[in-house]
Amino acid sequence: VQLQAFGGGLVRAGDSLRLSCAASGRTFSNDILSWFRQAPGKEREFVAAIRWSGGYTYYADSVKGRFTISRDTDANTVYLQMNSLTPEDTAVYFCAASRRAIVSTIRISQFYDYWGQGTQLTVSS
Repeated sequence: VQLQAFGGGLVRAGDSLRLSCAASGRTFSNDILSWFRQAPGKEREFVAAIRWSGGYTYYADSVKGRFTISRDTDANTVYLQMNSLTPEDTAVYFCAASRRAIVSTIRISQFYDYWGQGTQLTVSS
């Protein structure tokens, strides 16, 4: 399984950006695909998740209403549309895949078996 995250960059507060995660190596119909982020000096934190089958979505409170996770099943790609960005969103963003996570554990990184390399987002004030 390979996950390739890309799309990060340097933006200004209030801007929008879309991250992409290209997934390959198996069929993901039984997977949850998620985005996590890690800011300097902080622990990795959950951002958003989507069930590949059915498209159910889950969000961290800190991004709810600003970020939207989606997937393109034909392209095997997961997206994270980020709007109204703030400097607090600055972090390395990782995509991850899991067949073990359930609703109660979807926010816990230890339940994810595959990780992408991360893409840096920097939001200037």
